[in-house]
Amino acid sequence: MKHNNTTDKLTRKDAIKKMGKYAALTAVGTFVILNPLKAQSSSPPDPGGNPFD
Repeated sequence: MKHNNTTDKLTRKDAIKKMGKYAALTAVGTFVILNPLKAQSSSPPDPGGNPFD
């Protein structure tokens, strides 16, 4: 069975739109997973402190 390639092709504009949606979704997901406030609240008060004090 042959595929008709003219119906399967994306235009450059459509491909850029689709990739933009994926990029936005990835950015939101990354921000939710690596939420800076949650990471800051779980870290020690002085993470770079001198161990010889």
